[in-house]
Amino acid sequence: MRIWPIFKKEMRLYFTSPIAWVILTIFTLITGYFFYSIFAFFTLASMQSMMNPAMARELNVTDSVLRPLFSNISVILLLLMPLVTMRLFAEERRSGTIELLLTYPVRDGAVLIGKYLAALAVYGVMLAATLVYPALVLYFARVEWGVLLTGYLGLLLMGATFLAVGVFASSLTENQIVASITTFGVLLIFWVIGWSADYVGGVVGRVLTHVSLLEHFDSFAKGVLDTKDVVYYLDFTIVALFLTLRSLEARRWKG
Repeated sequence: MRIWPIFKKEMRLYFTSPIAWVILTIFTLITGYFFYSIFAFFTLASMQSMMNPAMARELNVTDSVLRPLFSNISVILLLLMPLVTMRLFAEERRSGTIELLLTYPVRDGAVLIGKYLAALAVYGVMLAATLVYPALVLYFARVEWGVLLTGYLGLLLMGATFLAVGVFASSLTENQIVASITTFGVLLIFWVIGWSADYVGGVVGRVLTHVSLLEHFDSFAKGVLDTKDVVYYLDFTIVALFLTLRSLEARRWKG
């Protein structure tokens, strides 16, 4: 499978156009603002706790800084991940190069994996840029490494799922805006679907909770590594990529 040439081509397209740089800049600025706000509040609360011993016992950097930071980053990803994937197949279809690409001696799976890994690499750069925040926290306070590692693992798995959904949406249309909106809509549905679980109750409520993207991320943000949460994100990603592969194969047969 000739994945590497596809991967290199996509990475070159990302970083020779404004797309990746704009997304990275926006992501860094927003996460930086959230971190500053969260850490400033923690610093103020720490100063106040010096006069209130009871408050000091309840105050810790994990609950007050890391968990809110991970939660805020997950929301930012919900908004930005559709922008990372919207052009992957939509632009190929619009320009007509998708037919040329699919006639090359390259399997559809190789095309899909190459493009997906390129998007995942861009996301990896985005996540790497946020490592400066826990590094700053570590300079001033003791960090619970378990919470930090599980939090980043959760962000990685969630982001990989978001990208897989985005790749699938991009394979369905030649309009990048439509692909982006479709991705956001699908992700938003699976994001909020668990909110109705308490009102529905019973088996349906448990099902809604199980399929919720947000419910499975909460455990990672709390420092809890549960196999069912890992399996959920992996299954979601695999299903989305499988549907993308079927979409590409249908395009090949129609072509």
